[in-house]
Amino acid sequence: MILDIYLVLFWLFSAVAVFAALRVITVRNPVHAVLFLVLTFFTCAALWMLLEAEFLAIVLVLVYVGAVMVLFLFVVMMLDINVAPVREGFIQYLPLAATVAVIVVVEMALVVGSKTFRPNQMAAPAPAAAGASNTEELGVLLYTKYLYHFEIAAAILLVAIIAAIALTMRKRPQTKYQNPAQQVQVRKQDRLKIIKMEPEK
Repeated sequence: MILDIYLVLFWLFSAVAVFAALRVITVRNPVHAVLFLVLTFFTCAALWMLLEAEFLAIVLVLVYVGAVMVLFLFVVMMLDINVAPVREGFIQYLPLAATVAVIVVVEMALVVGSKTFRPNQMAAPAPAAAGASNTEELGVLLYTKYLYHFEIAAAILLVAIIAAIALTMRKRPQTKYQNPAQQVQVRKQDRLKIIKMEPEK
């Protein structure tokens, strides 16, 4: 009975996640797209909970939903985004996108339909001990077996941060900049100018 409940919850959360992911790329309003992406993250976190990966689920909610997506939402709401030029090339790239989608679906069908892919024939994992912590197990794997992969991912993220800062700091003709060094050296004579005027009779 418990297994049936888990199976129902899995299909329910999976269906909601797929629907929300499709709405992210098909909805016209950017704010609605961000909200659908938040729903996708929540349902993926629920799937992690079903897999007893509580740490990954809470990290997904706190980091992506609580920080990244809130930032995206505020940026989208504050910026005046003109989506018309973005959607002009939708029909132009539709054949390429459809081809890639068909290739991905065929690859997934080949993997699922292969003889080696039999989830029902795989042995169930051993039950975790009473005091086991998946956070500790994840940390041990990251800093032992997958240490080089973890460091390479960190280096790639560092390069991405530097590239984003470099692109942001480029000078644009309409952008106004402040020079803190000049602001510190300002004297009161530069800010305040006293004009003597004769009183009116």
